Amino acid sequence: MRILYAIQGTGNGHASRARDLVPFLKSKAQCDVLISGTQCDVKAFDFQVDYHLKGLSFVFGKNGGIDLVKTLFAINLFRFRHEIVTLPVEQYDLIINDFEPVSAWAARLRKVPCVSVSHQSAVLSPKAPRPMFNDWKGEFILRNYAPVEKAYGFHFRQYDKNISTPVIRQQIRQMVPTNKGHFTVYLPAYSDKTIIDTLSKVEGTHWQVFSKHAQKQHNHGNIEIHPIDNLKFLKSLETCRGILCGAGFETPAEALFLGKRLMVIPMKGQYEQHLNAAALKELGVPVINQLHSKVKEIQRWVERGKAIKVNYPDNAESIIVQVLNNFISKKQSRSYVPETITDLSQTVL
Repeated sequence: MRILYAIQGTGNGHASRARDLVPFLKSKAQCDVLISGTQCDVKAFDFQVDYHLKGLSFVFGKNGGIDLVKTLFAINLFRFRHEIVTLPVEQYDLIINDFEPVSAWAARLRKVPCVSVSHQSAVLSPKAPRPMFNDWKGEFILRNYAPVEKAYGFHFRQYDKNISTPVIRQQIRQMVPTNKGHFTVYLPAYSDKTIIDTLSKVEGTHWQVFSKHAQKQHNHGNIEIHPIDNLKFLKSLETCRGILCGAGFETPAEALFLGKRLMVIPMKGQYEQHLNAAALKELGVPVINQLHSKVKEIQRWVERGKAIKVNYPDNAESIIVQVLNNFISKKQSRSYVPETITDLSQTVL
């Protein structure tokens, strides 16, 4: 059985989840890996990436949102179409897709089975929390960016069937959380200057900021600015007092699992992050709508904020087993048995 696992390379969450899912997939079938996008900072995988495509990707700005001009210049629809047409998805029995558009559209075009294993699948559930406003454009993009025939989702809670709690990577599960007093910051949509101008006004604490814009480490009073480095970020996360970050999925989920104090700022123009913020708010996590002019709110959180601990089970293998079980059962019902998986109970379970 041949599987293509396709990862969206915008941001780090998809790649982080792949660290745990891909090795298990490779132990059960022949599995190739595809990544598309230009904004992923987690580049050091423990497995081979077989296809590295441009795909469709947005570019983080420096004022709390997406840089629309750079994003438009980065989009090349002719190249995107060429990647769809030339990707050999027909060589695979199954595409497992983590919100990756090239493989999803190629699979639809050539009628290859394609299922989603992603956070985006979960936020689309009508039972998942919603913000006060409705963004029809954001909903449209989430539903059509990477179309699949069946979806398995991850969210902060099991809001609906086929929704699981987050896959917490083993690097996080193996941590022994401590509190050395600093706060860890990851706000890729803000410039270093904006972060420094705001956080320097928050008294009585120390900040370790991980920046997409910094080329080398530099300090400004109570603020350390670090270039993106996965190992240094993990160490900062393990020993921090709290985390200030965007309203993505993986980093807030890891903060909740570690029992760290958490505050999030959803990116402007990123509807998925506002969906996440609504769910986090239900859990008691403070949400602010921007970094500018929020010194008082941040100061209050630093002084009196409370940590929320969520004990997410280790579910990575069970999710993959569920995906493969359902796929094989469907194929067997059509009198089809995959070449290398003939006894499901012995091979997958």
